[in-house]
Amino acid sequence: MIEELVIRDLGVIKEATLPLGPGFTAITGETGAGKTMVVTALGLLLGERADPGTVRAGQPQSWVEGRWLIAPDGPVAQRVRDAGGDLDGPELLLSRSVSAEGRSRAVVGGRSAPAGVLGDLGGDLVVVHGQSDQVRLRSTSAQRGALDRFAGPELTEALTAFQHVYHRWHANQAELDLLIAEQDRRAREAEDLRLRIAEIELAAPQRGEDDELAGRAERLGNLEELRLAAASSRELLSAEESTDDTPDVVALLESARRQLDRAAAHDPVLPPLAEALANAGFIVADIAAQLSSYLAGLDADGARELEVVQERRAELSVLSRKFVGGLDEAIDFLDTGSSRLLELDSDSDRIDALRADTTADRDLVQRLAEALTGIRTTAAAALGAAVTTELAALAMPDARLVVEIDRLDEVSVTGHDLVRIMLQPHAGAEPRALARGASGGELSRVMLAIEVVINATDPVPTFVFDEVDAGVGGAAAIEIGRRLARLAETAQVIVVTHLAQVAAFAGNHLSVVKDSHGSVTASSVRQLTGDDRAAEMARLLSGLPDSASGLEHARELIELAHSTRSNGEAPAR
Repeated sequence: MIEELVIRDLGVIKEATLPLGPGFTAITGETGAGKTMVVTALGLLLGERADPGTVRAGQPQSWVEGRWLIAPDGPVAQRVRDAGGDLDGPELLLSRSVSAEGRSRAVVGGRSAPAGVLGDLGGDLVVVHGQSDQVRLRSTSAQRGALDRFAGPELTEALTAFQHVYHRWHANQAELDLLIAEQDRRAREAEDLRLRIAEIELAAPQRGEDDELAGRAERLGNLEELRLAAASSRELLSAEESTDDTPDVVALLESARRQLDRAAAHDPVLPPLAEALANAGFIVADIAAQLSSYLAGLDADGARELEVVQERRAELSVLSRKFVGGLDEAIDFLDTGSSRLLELDSDSDRIDALRADTTADRDLVQRLAEALTGIRTTAAAALGAAVTTELAALAMPDARLVVEIDRLDEVSVTGHDLVRIMLQPHAGAEPRALARGASGGELSRVMLAIEVVINATDPVPTFVFDEVDAGVGGAAAIEIGRRLARLAETAQVIVVTHLAQVAAFAGNHLSVVKDSHGSVTASSVRQLTGDDRAAEMARLLSGLPDSASGLEHARELIELAHSTRSNGEAPAR
């Protein structure tokens, strides 16, 4: 339920606060005062598209805020928390600003959020009906939607099950059609994959092999230089045939050690140094041995091995040039290409499986669609009877609503039912489609009757009606007011109206008041009680708020509404 609505710089409204609350609230005012801006403000809070043209002239932005009372543990509260917002007990604040440049900002429970979040919440908070909704009621999709809402949870569950199978059927059918249409192309792709995979498998590359081969080629191409350097170094460290003229390092270290050993007894500092020389000799001798092993291991036939290495490098180079990422990508392709080839080679099996699945799902879709038809057929009879009863109370005593269900040639996501709401204006007349057989006033009453009936099975917290009484007057208007009051027994009802007969039944009467200051018009909202309310009612009735007869008629109308208002509605203020 909306407790309060605050509007700033929207259309002609400079600043206004609307105290709403439970029950039936009527909003009236002179033409051009901005009554429709109230509906526009609610639309912004419910995620509708932001129109910079609604920003009040000369102002940088418009701003609206709504204060709702909701169940703290309900789905709306959970959606708010999912969006990062918070509740203050049962109170939820929603706000929206629209700049003159077209930028929009939404706040949900104190946290900025996309306008789409407001749209998600709006479906569970408010149902808005305006002149455009009456036009939409003429469409078969809107008529099917109304019937489905009336059918309730049974239809919702059946439709959910149907749509699950329907979407699966269509997805599988689309895949099957694609596989069949591209069989030749996929066969060519599979053959190409086989050739490329065979080429990679024949080469059998290893990760890092190209770098390893480059290193080996560098070594083999410089064997003589390596052999000369290693041999010369070894001879200097430990010559196999040393002479006194060219002593090696090992011999020199050994000679130095012996010199220290001779004098070591005379100074304790010398023995450790002699030992260090001995260790150095061991290390140098070990290095010399390693160089001997290195020389022994150098390839005897380096030229032949170099040729083999270069051939392998050339083979891998040819392969790597075929892949942007080089040899590593070729190795990766062996895995990915094999998986893709397995998928392509299984096309025939997949086609057979999809044919079986789509056939089974097509049959299941038909059966589930028949179940939907059965539920809708039962609901259609009940809806027609209930709305006919309501129409009798809305000054259409001879009218009868008929809900027809025809079968479409093709099944769609909503089944194969064509729902048509027909109106028989009087006995003996042929029922005619709403699109052709209902005037604006009749359509208004049919829409209201449908909402009253549907609300019994699919309740909505708040209804907003923008001139639901268009094209209606006299006794019919009184009955519309009476039925709106009845709807307000189980839901919050907010009505923008220009008829006193409707406003009389409201427990809360708000007037949009227009003031003119130069070229700028600003409107504000007043809550009417007592004589002020009677004066506004007289203005609605006759255009003369101070007319004695008008005031008398207004008070009579308010008293009539008060005496017949449902017990659950608060008395008029």
